Amino acid sequence: SRNGHLGEFKTGFERAVSELDEDDAIILPFYLRGLWGSRFSRSSSQLQENRNTRLRSQIIVAFGKPMPIHATAVEVKHCVSEISIDAWEQHTKHLDPLALAWLKTAKKRGSAIAVAEARGKQALSSLRFIAGVFAFSRLMKKRSPEQNIGLLIPTSTAGLMTNMAALLLGKTVVNLNYTASLQALQSSLGKADIRSIYTSRQFIKKLTARGLDMTPLFAHVDVYYLEDLAGEISTAGKLWLLVCATVLPARWLYMLYGRRIPIEAPAAILFSSGSEGEPKGVVLSQRNIMANIRQVSDVLDTQADDTIMATLPLFHAFGLTVTGLMPLVEGIPAVCHPDPTDTPAIAKGIATYNATILCATSTFLRLFTANRRVHPLMLASLRVVVAGAERLNPEVRDAFKMKFNKEIYEGYGSTETTPVASVNIPDRLDLNTWKVQVGNRPGTVGMALPGSSFRIVDPDSLQTLPVGKDGLILFGGCQLMLGYLKAPGKTAEVIIELDGRRWYRTGDKGHLDADGFLTIVDRYSRFAKIGGEMISLGSIEGSISVLLPENVEILTTTVSDEKKGEKVVLLFSGEVDEAQMKSLVSDSGLKPLMRPSVIIKVEAIPKLGSGKNDFGAAKKIAREHADS
Repeated sequence: SRNGHLGEFKTGFERAVSELDEDDAIILPFYLRGLWGSRFSRSSSQLQENRNTRLRSQIIVAFGKPMPIHATAVEVKHCVSEISIDAWEQHTKHLDPLALAWLKTAKKRGSAIAVAEARGKQALSSLRFIAGVFAFSRLMKKRSPEQNIGLLIPTSTAGLMTNMAALLLGKTVVNLNYTASLQALQSSLGKADIRSIYTSRQFIKKLTARGLDMTPLFAHVDVYYLEDLAGEISTAGKLWLLVCATVLPARWLYMLYGRRIPIEAPAAILFSSGSEGEPKGVVLSQRNIMANIRQVSDVLDTQADDTIMATLPLFHAFGLTVTGLMPLVEGIPAVCHPDPTDTPAIAKGIATYNATILCATSTFLRLFTANRRVHPLMLASLRVVVAGAERLNPEVRDAFKMKFNKEIYEGYGSTETTPVASVNIPDRLDLNTWKVQVGNRPGTVGMALPGSSFRIVDPDSLQTLPVGKDGLILFGGCQLMLGYLKAPGKTAEVIIELDGRRWYRTGDKGHLDADGFLTIVDRYSRFAKIGGEMISLGSIEGSISVLLPENVEILTTTVSDEKKGEKVVLLFSGEVDEAQMKSLVSDSGLKPLMRPSVIIKVEAIPKLGSGKNDFGAAKKIAREHADS
């Protein structure tokens, strides 16, 4: 491999065995885990340094069941992809917990930058970050004996420090979604048995200015403000912790200030927004998060000069795992900014610290192309821009490429998958053979990460479907959640066991190509049944979107219809009126059955705090319009 993914499986062996009978031989598939990142791989020197921390490297060979001798290269590659799950399951059993892995990395980095603020003047070194985490963990230990700790903190140095302080104590972090309704937040507190919330006076003041009053939320819990806690730490105490962080080995520090926990212990609980009912709490283990960090870092092929721009909220799995904890565990400097919509400040942070990796949603990336204050030179240092959490709008991808000359690599996942399941990555050229290993296929969400795999099955029978045929997407891998909090019934609905492996029913419809790249058609829940025919709402949006003027957004939903069962409702925002939108729909080439029956202009398309479209709020708007 030249990029950490499985390479192309050549078809030469098919011709070599074409004259053999079925009983003459078999194919024995196997997967090698541990070579990528070793001295024998084509990975970066930095990744090799990160992975080779022991005198002997761990190489795991996982074997699959024998296959017929006439199995195709496509079938063999897919089988090997599934076998990789077994190899990574074995590997991740022996990983350090998050806090210990971070301590080992931070000790190695010493005085190198760990975290900085996009608008701040002073960055924090790894040693100072260690001292800060120890200080907060000691204060937290005195105040919060319970297991689950509520955190209401934005993406910032303090946010990362407080999360790591809780993890150091073996606690389970519950980063609360401050953009959710008060009812959803109170439900989250009750479900997770939260008795303590750690937050910031400055942040609460900003939320209040935005019309988000958190006072009712604090009525039945103990609230601790970081500014008050920081005031309790004496100068002598800070110096002592800094000295300890400097001179003592990582394991000693972990024994003194941390609590040893099993790798399967819960590390985080992440709640849904509750826009479509009671919030669900997704429980992720230490192993889930450590595995996903390793997987993502492997395919990013971490470079020595990498710096991550961290703007996604910590209550979102993408923000917590990829741009929050991964930089700390893998030793990548992180530049934080609490507002993912503040593109000028983010761009300045990228330019100031020469950030190389930016992760965002399609909605947030659109803001970069629309804002004239963001000059292309401000993003010149970026080597990888990844879009996740929602479908990447092709217009956003093209506009970003046009303005910044940067490719956006689309990924896919969910909170239940910690969150990254697959991602496109840059193509890699071999300078010896001049052959390219394809890592990016626009229009797809990439290949499954190492140690994970997709299956496309019939949604009713769960029978595997052939390559290119649409069906229910199943996902298996070591980053698959422990389950839903206090909801074994709901967990059993989405987690199934096939061939001895756990699989997650994603609820998405899509297909795999011959190389293993996944194309998503739509959510099964985002289909309208009109006159007995299933219509994809995503397809309707895609056909209209190509005709839309700049800064015009659309979103489709459905309401019930007495004659046809359901009808499509189109919400739109931007500088077009209803007559112009009807004209665009007419010019889109959609079949009459697929054309929206109702068109509603809104001030803004409803969004969740993560930047994704809020389908629940959209349906509510459509229903209110239908009832009026």
